[in-house]
Amino acid sequence: MLTIETFYTYWKSTYVAAAGVVNGNQLYRVKFGKSTSESAQTVSEGQGYGMLITVMMAGKDLTAQTTFDGLFRYARANPSVNDSRLMDWHQPDHSDGDDSAFDGDADIALALVLADQQWGSTGTINYAQEAKNMIAGISASTIGKTSYLPMLGDWTEQNGKKYNQWTPRSSDFMLDNFKAYGFITGNTAYWNTVVQNSHSVIDTIQAKYTTGLLPDFITGTSLSTVTPAKANFLEGSTDDDYSYNAGRDPWRLGVDALLNNDAKSLSETRKMSTWIQSSSGGNAQKIYAGYTLTGTKLSGSNYFTAFFAAPFGVAAMTGGEAQQKWLNDIYNGVKTLHEGYYEDSVNLLSLLIMTGNYWGVNTFPK
Repeated sequence: MLTIETFYTYWKSTYVAAAGVVNGNQLYRVKFGKSTSESAQTVSEGQGYGMLITVMMAGKDLTAQTTFDGLFRYARANPSVNDSRLMDWHQPDHSDGDDSAFDGDADIALALVLADQQWGSTGTINYAQEAKNMIAGISASTIGKTSYLPMLGDWTEQNGKKYNQWTPRSSDFMLDNFKAYGFITGNTAYWNTVVQNSHSVIDTIQAKYTTGLLPDFITGTSLSTVTPAKANFLEGSTDDDYSYNAGRDPWRLGVDALLNNDAKSLSETRKMSTWIQSSSGGNAQKIYAGYTLTGTKLSGSNYFTAFFAAPFGVAAMTGGEAQQKWLNDIYNGVKTLHEGYYEDSVNLLSLLIMTGNYWGVNTFPK
């Protein structure tokens, strides 16, 4: 636990900042980076990461609940203009609009579900009710009405010409989150459909590539026609590759396999994990910063970063004894590596899983 405590102390002191007082309550936000310009910014994704991390560390940090509550209150103080139950994805106000991004809201909602288990909901914040409110917003504004797939945000039109209910980000297949939503709302049938349709898309893409890798973005018109998006679909030239969005996939799918014993998630994760071990020659330092879906490293990606390595550590946990040494090598390569906000946050969440300090609604430590 010492490594996790040390990393957490570093992460919290580096990225969590006081963000004013509202109605006598201190707000906190997660800084987007270390530079002056980056540290002035906050994204909803970071608030979600921060809330997940602090609820997991409550047993070792006596101020975790205070920080958690401040992070949530900051999210509530900055709602999306489209659905006030969701968070405006970027602070200060962004030229692209004051709307939501799916993953930030999805992690904030999961963290609230876990907070209800960690602290109960009879205090100043009713975590269970706040979770239900946010999950209702996610369902109403960011899940496809026909596809039952996660949409990019509440700005996405169900049947928009370019961005719609059939154009998900692969890293938004947050299956453990969806199962937690079913748990707390009782609407398991709905969220199981979201899970199963997400699996369908993953399986369709993986069937085309022996690497098991998924692209940053996906397009299609039905579950059977989904395909990698084209370059420059939304964010850049690697939108069709396994890059800085999809790099979270081994963590997202792996944690569902580990916590919920999901056979499909296990199979999907194993494809990626066995491929990366083979591709790197069993040398964790040879995990590169992005690949084409056929397994060629991307131009300019010839470097090691915890963002790509740490999630593969989560995936390696599904491999049993056959991947234990591989898991150890990844863990040793990332456990003290400090980079930027994005890398460090994904690394810490992955380390929590790798060290057995991450839990879900079915594995809450009683």
